Amino acid sequence: MLLDKTIPNNTSTALATTADSSELTVPKGDNPLIWPLLTLLQSSNCSWKVHHLASELQTKGLMHNLDPLPEKDLFKRNFLLMNALYELQDILLPKQWLQVKAMEIQIFRIIPASADLQHNFDAGLRDYYLDWRNYDTCVNVVREMLESFWSSYQQYIGVNAQLMHKGHALTIFELDETATDKEIRKQWRKLALKWHPDRDEGDAERFREVCEAWQTLRDKSLVA
Repeated sequence: MLLDKTIPNNTSTALATTADSSELTVPKGDNPLIWPLLTLLQSSNCSWKVHHLASELQTKGLMHNLDPLPEKDLFKRNFLLMNALYELQDILLPKQWLQVKAMEIQIFRIIPASADLQHNFDAGLRDYYLDWRNYDTCVNVVREMLESFWSSYQQYIGVNAQLMHKGHALTIFELDETATDKEIRKQWRKLALKWHPDRDEGDAERFREVCEAWQTLRDKSLVA
């Protein structure tokens, strides 16, 4: 899935507004989030989580709707943010080190000894996010990537290792015992997308509860 890295020479720094002004298209050039991100990161000595950065940029009016499909909109926002972080990482080298991890994003004014190792280790992921051809992927691929992300995200949000009762899990999903595998999976995607912290109306606690319910329903083999 990873493609060769290509960095366009176009230095345009603005997002073009579409005809209805509700969506934005991204120029294949300098990412407009690079410098706002630099300001945010330099104004704080602590590390940031990627969804906290996204929320802060949204509050400042710097993150807008990017696609009419919710799944693709969330993917494109994440892509735009990660692209800007990896661009900024290259800009700051060799004087400073920008650590780019989903839950630990921070600028180090003194480059750590492990920086070269980490830079090489992240090469594939960095190339993916720096290649603008990956920005417009198909919706099915986006759904697969989001589901994978939601599963791995459990370790960060502290999902209870003990499975909840199946009946309670179905109640959270607003379903009953007659729910089919397809209906459960559809509701999981709907609720996870609705309550994901990256969303404008997201709620971390509700998202954690939905993840726990999903873990129960999946482990009970109700979902293939």
